[in-house]
Amino acid sequence: MDADARTQPADQPEFHDDEPHDVTGLAARLNWLRAGVLGANDGIVSVAALVVGVAGATSDFGTLLTAGLAAVIGGAISMALGEYVSVSSSSDSQKALIAKEQRELQEQPEEELAELAALYQDRGLTPGTAMQVAKELTAHDALAAHLHAELNMQDDDLVSPWHAAFASAIAFLLGAALPMLAMLLPPADLRIPVTFAAVLVALAATGATGAWLGGAKVFRAACRVVIGGALALVATLLIGTWLGGAGVV
Repeated sequence: MDADARTQPADQPEFHDDEPHDVTGLAARLNWLRAGVLGANDGIVSVAALVVGVAGATSDFGTLLTAGLAAVIGGAISMALGEYVSVSSSSDSQKALIAKEQRELQEQPEEELAELAALYQDRGLTPGTAMQVAKELTAHDALAAHLHAELNMQDDDLVSPWHAAFASAIAFLLGAALPMLAMLLPPADLRIPVTFAAVLVALAATGATGAWLGGAKVFRAACRVVIGGALALVATLLIGTWLGGAGVV
């Protein structure tokens, strides 16, 4: 037995350094990472579909550049605005719930203590143990105890809408850069096949990564994303080619 094990009190649980005890923080970080992957995926698909469609109608470099930049900038702003509105609404709701819980703790502490004890009793504790746990948690941090037990949230779970909007825009821009470069850098006769290949490989990677972070089956998720992206590219290419052949462009 090593020195650390000998000096550890018998009534204390033994933890290992490689065990992830901050489960809530880890889950939040994984959710953010997964959201970034999905944002990049949106940038890849939407911009790729647009530039491939335009390339089907015309090979003019200036037209492709203008259309691609418009899609990149417009898409990034749209993603940022959507994320800002969504997170703002969620944040407002969370703030309202926290304020309500604070008010109830101030106005009726005994009722709130009994409610907290009842929640732990519903989870399997005996009435005496549930009340003891409720009292100790209330003495430590009453608001945190009620937020966790009643609403399954922490008082530091609030996310900045501006941070979310910025992260969403950056993820979209990173994803959109791939189809833009794949379309503009190769020679004119290779633009479409190079873009198809680069986009489908990237979609397979983002689909697999998003599924892995979400705990889903990687291969199936990657196939879904690749098939969906391929259909979008084929559809816009056919439309662009038809418009170009018809003399509309």
